[in-house]
Formats: sequence, C-alpha cells, structure tokens
Amino acid sequence: MIIRRYLVKQVMETSLVVIALLTLIMMGGRLIKYFGIAAQGRIDANILFSIIGYRLPEFLTLIMPLGFFIGLMLVFGRLYIDHEMAVLNASGVSRNQLARLLAPLTIVFLIVQLVMMVWVSPWGLRKFEQLSSTQAVRTGFDLVRPKEFVSSGAYTIYASDLSEDRKNLRDIVFYQRAIKEGKPDVVILAREATRVEIPNDTASVVDLIDGRRYEIYPGQPRYTQAEFKSYRLRIENNKEADISGDKAESMRLQQLWEKRQNPVVQSELGWRLCVPFAIVVALLLATALSEVNPRQGRYYRLLPAILIFASLIVALMAVKTRITKDQLSIWAYPAVIFGYAFVTILFLRKPNLAPKLKLKLSK
Repeated sequence: MIIRRYLVKQVMETSLVVIALLTLIMMGGRLIKYFGIAAQGRIDANILFSIIGYRLPEFLTLIMPLGFFIGLMLVFGRLYIDHEMAVLNASGVSRNQLARLLAPLTIVFLIVQLVMMVWVSPWGLRKFEQLSSTQAVRTGFDLVRPKEFVSSGAYTIYASDLSEDRKNLRDIVFYQRAIKEGKPDVVILAREATRVEIPNDTASVVDLIDGRRYEIYPGQPRYTQAEFKSYRLRIENNKEADISGDKAESMRLQQLWEKRQNPVVQSELGWRLCVPFAIVVALLLATALSEVNPRQGRYYRLLPAILIFASLIVALMAVKTRITKDQLSIWAYPAVIFGYAFVTILFLRKPNLAPKLKLKLSK
C-alpha cells in the first residue's frame, strides 16, 4: 500500500536520525570522560575506541525506544500540521488505522531491540569487562609515568624513573588500600623494580630490590615494618563471589535462567525480556498524543509526550531496583507494560474521554 510505504519511510528515516543524534550526544559525553581518565594515566589511550564500541550496544538499548517514539511523534505531528491527516481521515483512514499500518515496522524495531538486549549488549559488556580486567592489571606498571602517582583500583604507584621498555623502575613507592575492614594498608618503598614475564599469567609481577614494607592499620596507633633485599610483588584482580548488578548484566541468557532464584538475576532477566515491548507502547502513545491543531505547531505536545514515555522507562527502572532488593516479583515488569498499554488503548478507543476527565477535574 502506498500509504504504508510512505509512513514507513518517514518514520524510519526520522527515527534513525533521532537515534543517531541521541547516540552521538551520549557517547560523546562518555568519550570525553574516558579521555580524561586516559589523561590521568589510568587507562591506555589506544583502547578508548574499543571501550566505546563495546559499550555502544548497551546505550542503544535505552536510546532505541525513545528514538522510535520521538520519530513517531515528529512524523504524526507533521501529518497534522500539513493537513495530510485531514486528507487521510476524509479518505476513510483513521489514526488508529495508521498505527496498524506501522505495526510491521514496530515489530522490526521490537526484534532488533530484543536481540540487542538479550545477546548483543551482554556480549559487549563481557568484552568490556575483559578489557577492563586486563587494563586494571596493566595500568599498575605499564602506564607508570616518571614522577607521577598513578592509581588503579586499590593500588597507587609512583616511580621517579623508568626505562624505555618499561621493565625497570627506580625509587618505587607502592601503596595498596585494604579491601576488607580490619586489614592493614600496605606501603612498599624500593630502590629498584624489574618486571618479570610469566607465560599465561595476566597478573603484573615485579621483583623489588632493597626496600621496606609497612603494614599500617588506619585509625590505630600501630604498624609493622620489614626490610628486604629482594621481594616479589604480584598484582592481580580481586574477584567477588557474589553476583552484582553489573555482573548480571553481562551474563548470558542461559546463565540467568539457571540462577533465576537470585533476585538480582530475576531483575535482569525480566528487564531483558520485557523492556523491548516498550516499543509497542511507544506506537500506542504516539498515536494517542500526537494529535495537534495546525495553529499549535508540530512540537506542541512533543515535550509532554516525551515526559510521559520517559515515565514508563523510569517506572521499569524502579521495578528493576525493587526486584533486586527482593521487594517485588518479576511479574511487575509486564504489569507496568500492560498498565500503560491499557490506559493508552482506552484513550484511543474513546477519544472524548480525556476532555471529559479534564472538565471534571476543573470543576
């Protein structure tokens, strides 16, 4: 049908432009942040664009529903302003029929969103975690700069000089903050340090020469001291046994299903499977909220509509937080989706309901 092709083309082009613009804004801010971290020597500047690439699917899962909704609002608003909607209505095509014509495009966006959330975004987060884990170890010594303190996690390192191959350092100051309460902080001073290459080992290993090792207990007037001629120091990542929210976000769908009794896993599982259906609600909301008077302008209802749709995303985020704390069931996700969809369909079927409610409230 000509009308369907026309609408699909308009909505597709507008939505892609909005998604690209929102992605550019969000990723631009994140890229500036990573540039600042790289300037401090905490990560290697050569991996910045790899980090952005791995994090991009995660951002797209939040941007796509909003971009699709704004695209619908802009296209429908233009139809009203240019009197095209009046012509279509006079030809027997209502706004509800236009929404049905856009159902195939909505399903395409839904499938893309589902694939992004279930497979692509977790894969990107896993790659990002691997890169971050390697970088967390490497930043300890690989990114040391002469006469500057470099921090990485619980470690802080200082060297007055280092060789061009970064294997020999002089006048080392190494500080390790205690991770558990009651454990001492560690400070090591050494005249020289040499990197040790161990095959199939991702940790940083160095041999310290001629130094002292201090164990300091914060808030307590006691410490221990030991001198050494040679001391081998090994820095590796700390692995948490519990499942955190960030860990669950990078887990495969099969792993989530196997550990679905965990509240954190339940919240992530429901988030991946239910949030894509917000795109269907976006079509319904745009159909109901886009009607404007030509004198009002196409952007008259855009901001209120965005706030209403954003309230859906905020409600889903709040549900995710409550499920993580074991305060709600996973069925709260579809309850929110169906709640918004039901109210929107009610207003679509009874367009005079909103003016009547407004009149009653004013009285």
